[in-house]
Amino acid sequence: MASQPAIGLLELTSIARGIVAADAMAKRAPVRLLQSQTICPGKYLILIGGDEDPVREAMDIGCHYAGPYLVDRLIIPYLHPQVIPALAAVQPLPALEAVGVIETFSVVATVVAADAACKAADVTLIEVRLGNGLGGKAYVTMSGDQHAVEASLAAGVAAVESGLVVRSELIPAPHTDMARVLL
Repeated sequence: MASQPAIGLLELTSIARGIVAADAMAKRAPVRLLQSQTICPGKYLILIGGDEDPVREAMDIGCHYAGPYLVDRLIIPYLHPQVIPALAAVQPLPALEAVGVIETFSVVATVVAADAACKAADVTLIEVRLGNGLGGKAYVTMSGDQHAVEASLAAGVAAVESGLVVRSELIPAPHTDMARVLL
Protein backbone atom coordinates (compact mmCIF):
# COMPACT_ATOMS: atom_id res chain seq x y z
CA MET A 1 0.00 0.00 0.00
CA ALA A 2 1.46 3.36 -1.01
CA SER A 3 1.84 5.87 1.80
CA GLN A 4 -0.12 9.11 1.80
CA PRO A 5 1.73 12.35 1.12
CA ALA A 6 2.60 14.53 4.07
CA ILE A 7 3.85 18.09 4.24
CA GLY A 8 5.72 20.09 6.79
CA LEU A 9 5.90 23.86 6.85
CA LEU A 10 8.07 26.20 8.88
CA GLU A 11 7.79 29.99 8.99
CA LEU A 12 10.72 31.91 10.45
CA THR A 13 11.49 35.56 11.19
CA SER A 14 15.10 35.19 10.03
CA ILE A 15 15.92 34.66 6.37
CA ALA A 16 19.48 33.55 7.11
CA ARG A 17 18.38 31.04 9.74
CA GLY A 18 15.62 29.84 7.38
CA ILE A 19 18.18 28.96 4.71
CA VAL A 20 20.26 27.05 7.25
CA ALA A 21 17.18 25.21 8.58
CA ALA A 22 16.06 24.25 5.05
CA ASP A 23 19.46 22.77 4.30
CA ALA A 24 19.50 20.83 7.58
CA MET A 25 15.99 19.48 6.91
CA ALA A 26 16.86 18.29 3.40
CA LYS A 27 20.01 16.59 4.69
CA ARG A 28 18.31 14.95 7.68
CA ALA A 29 15.60 12.87 6.01
CA PRO A 30 14.46 11.76 2.54
CA VAL A 31 12.01 14.62 1.91
CA ARG A 32 11.42 16.94 -1.04
CA LEU A 33 12.10 20.61 -0.52
CA LEU A 34 8.95 21.99 -2.19
CA GLN A 35 9.52 25.66 -1.33
CA SER A 36 12.29 27.49 0.44
CA GLN A 37 11.91 31.22 -0.01
CA THR A 38 11.42 34.63 1.48
CA ILE A 39 7.89 35.84 2.14
CA CYS A 40 6.56 39.19 3.27
CA PRO A 41 7.29 40.91 5.58
CA GLY A 42 10.90 39.74 5.64
CA LYS A 43 10.20 36.19 6.80
CA TYR A 44 11.28 32.81 5.46
CA LEU A 45 9.09 29.86 4.46
CA ILE A 46 10.16 26.21 4.21
CA LEU A 47 7.76 23.64 2.77
CA ILE A 48 8.75 19.98 2.58
CA GLY A 49 6.90 16.91 1.36
CA GLY A 50 7.25 13.16 1.56
CA ASP A 51 6.25 10.21 3.68
CA GLU A 52 5.00 11.10 7.15
CA ASP A 53 7.88 9.77 9.28
CA PRO A 54 10.66 11.45 7.26
CA VAL A 55 8.64 14.70 7.21
CA ARG A 56 8.33 14.57 11.00
CA GLU A 57 12.05 13.85 11.36
CA ALA A 58 12.98 16.75 9.08
CA MET A 59 10.56 19.07 10.89
CA ASP A 60 12.16 18.24 14.25
CA ILE A 61 15.59 19.24 12.97
CA GLY A 62 14.13 22.30 11.23
CA CYS A 63 12.54 23.48 14.47
CA HIS A 64 15.84 22.92 16.27
CA TYR A 65 17.72 25.07 13.75
CA ALA A 66 14.95 27.70 13.66
CA GLY A 67 15.24 28.17 17.41
CA PRO A 68 13.85 31.51 18.58
CA TYR A 69 13.18 32.57 14.97
CA LEU A 70 10.35 30.06 14.56
CA VAL A 71 7.01 31.81 13.98
CA ASP A 72 4.82 28.82 13.19
CA ARG A 73 4.95 25.20 12.11
CA LEU A 74 2.60 22.72 10.54
CA ILE A 75 2.51 19.02 9.68
CA ILE A 76 -0.37 17.57 7.67
CA PRO A 77 0.05 13.79 7.39
CA TYR A 78 -2.64 13.13 4.76
CA LEU A 79 -2.55 16.19 2.55
CA HIS A 80 -5.25 16.47 -0.10
CA PRO A 81 -3.59 15.98 -3.53
CA GLN A 82 -4.83 19.33 -4.86
CA VAL A 83 -2.90 21.45 -2.34
CA ILE A 84 0.63 21.10 -3.79
CA PRO A 85 -0.38 21.97 -7.39
CA ALA A 86 -2.41 24.92 -6.05
CA LEU A 87 0.66 26.16 -4.16
CA ALA A 88 2.48 26.26 -7.50
CA ALA A 89 -0.62 27.77 -9.19
CA VAL A 90 -0.60 24.97 -11.76
CA GLN A 91 -3.89 23.32 -10.83
CA PRO A 92 -5.97 22.71 -13.99
CA LEU A 93 -9.40 24.32 -13.81
CA PRO A 94 -11.92 22.70 -16.16
CA ALA A 95 -14.42 25.57 -15.86
CA LEU A 96 -14.95 28.56 -13.63
CA GLU A 97 -18.07 28.00 -11.57
CA ALA A 98 -18.82 29.57 -8.19
CA VAL A 99 -15.66 30.98 -6.60
CA GLY A 100 -14.66 30.90 -2.94
CA VAL A 101 -11.86 32.81 -1.25
CA ILE A 102 -10.45 32.39 2.25
CA GLU A 103 -7.98 35.07 3.38
CA THR A 104 -5.94 34.57 6.55
CA PHE A 105 -3.37 36.34 8.65
CA SER A 106 -0.90 33.43 8.42
CA VAL A 107 0.64 31.07 5.92
CA VAL A 108 -0.04 28.04 8.10
CA ALA A 109 -3.72 28.98 8.48
CA THR A 110 -4.18 29.15 4.71
CA VAL A 111 -2.63 25.73 4.10
CA VAL A 112 -4.87 24.27 6.82
CA ALA A 113 -7.91 25.97 5.28
CA ALA A 114 -7.05 24.75 1.76
CA ASP A 115 -6.63 21.14 2.90
CA ALA A 116 -9.87 21.18 4.89
CA ALA A 117 -11.79 22.86 2.05
CA CYS A 118 -10.74 20.17 -0.46
CA LYS A 119 -11.59 17.36 1.91
CA ALA A 120 -15.05 18.78 2.67
CA ALA A 121 -16.58 18.93 -0.81
CA ASP A 122 -15.93 18.50 -4.51
CA VAL A 123 -14.15 21.75 -5.39
CA THR A 124 -11.07 22.57 -7.41
CA LEU A 125 -8.41 24.67 -5.75
CA ILE A 126 -7.31 27.45 -8.06
CA GLU A 127 -4.41 28.80 -6.04
CA VAL A 128 -2.91 28.83 -2.56
CA ARG A 129 -0.93 32.09 -2.27
CA LEU A 130 1.47 32.21 0.68
CA GLY A 131 2.64 35.57 1.92
CA ASN A 132 4.47 37.03 -1.10
CA GLY A 133 3.41 40.61 -1.73
CA LEU A 134 0.67 40.26 0.84
CA GLY A 135 2.23 41.72 3.98
CA GLY A 136 2.41 38.26 5.57
CA LYS A 137 -1.20 37.33 4.84
CA ALA A 138 -2.20 34.44 2.58
CA TYR A 139 -5.26 33.19 0.72
CA VAL A 140 -6.79 30.25 -1.10
CA THR A 141 -9.17 30.38 -4.06
CA MET A 142 -11.42 27.55 -5.20
CA SER A 143 -14.16 26.87 -7.71
CA GLY A 144 -17.02 24.43 -8.09
CA ASP A 145 -20.74 24.02 -7.70
CA GLN A 146 -22.07 26.77 -5.41
CA HIS A 147 -23.19 24.34 -2.69
CA ALA A 148 -19.81 22.59 -2.73
CA VAL A 149 -17.96 25.90 -2.52
CA GLU A 150 -20.16 27.00 0.40
CA ALA A 151 -19.42 23.72 2.22
CA SER A 152 -15.70 24.05 1.48
CA LEU A 153 -15.58 27.64 2.70
CA ALA A 154 -17.31 26.66 5.94
CA ALA A 155 -14.93 23.72 6.49
CA GLY A 156 -11.84 25.77 5.64
CA VAL A 157 -12.79 28.59 8.00
CA ALA A 158 -13.73 26.13 10.78
CA ALA A 159 -10.34 24.39 10.50
CA VAL A 160 -8.38 27.59 11.11
CA GLU A 161 -7.46 28.76 14.58
CA SER A 162 -9.77 31.45 15.91
CA GLY A 163 -8.80 35.00 14.95
CA LEU A 164 -6.64 34.05 11.98
CA VAL A 165 -9.29 34.31 9.26
CA VAL A 166 -9.43 37.80 7.76
CA ARG A 167 -12.43 37.08 5.55
CA SER A 168 -14.09 34.43 3.41
CA GLU A 169 -16.11 35.29 0.32
CA LEU A 170 -18.35 33.52 -2.17
CA ILE A 171 -18.96 34.66 -5.75
CA PRO A 172 -21.92 32.53 -6.91
CA ALA A 173 -21.69 33.43 -10.62
CA PRO A 174 -18.35 35.08 -11.48
CA HIS A 175 -17.98 37.25 -14.57
CA THR A 176 -16.18 35.44 -17.40
CA ASP A 177 -13.20 37.84 -17.10
CA MET A 178 -12.59 36.48 -13.59
CA ALA A 179 -11.16 33.28 -15.09
CA ARG A 180 -8.31 35.32 -16.54
CA VAL A 181 -7.82 37.22 -13.27
CA LEU A 182 -7.83 34.15 -11.04
CA LEU A 183 -5.68 31.92 -13.24
